[in-house]
Amino acid sequence: MMKRSSEADDTHCSMAVNADIDMVAKEEIEVHDEPVLSQDVEVSVKQEWECNQCEKSFSSNGILLRHQRTHSGEKPYQCNQCDKAFSRKYTLIRHQMTHSGQSREKPYQCKQCDKAFSRNDKLIRHQRTHSGEKPYECNQCGKAFSRKSHLIIHQGTHTGE
Repeated sequence: MMKRSSEADDTHCSMAVNADIDMVAKEEIEVHDEPVLSQDVEVSVKQEWECNQCEKSFSSNGILLRHQRTHSGEKPYQCNQCDKAFSRKYTLIRHQMTHSGQSREKPYQCKQCDKAFSRNDKLIRHQRTHSGEKPYECNQCGKAFSRKSHLIIHQGTHTGE
């Protein structure tokens, strides 16, 4: 059961940083000198975790920590068969399939040139060579790119990185 403080300025909760809090009383909501909350209260908290380097928001602390590796360059997942390391565990697992031969299957085929790919995202990226699509646009100069990685490299020219 939540208690209401008698202090007039006690409206801030230090635990709800960057959170949207929705409170709905099923029975009774009154204001001023009367109780604000009844016994049947639903509280919904939507926590947002914000990156202190780029200000992007995330729905969980784990996703924020994973995102922060893009800034730090940390790659904690090391392949035990070669010297490659990865920032995400699933990327390591996908990479390890190259050592076992499982990734040699290429079920995704381009209908324009018959080139085949092991993953659908690689096929989609390849298809942009035929269509000329450039979905990644620089928000500073408007230049567009077919690959997100090329946009990120380009954006470094604006920041001097």
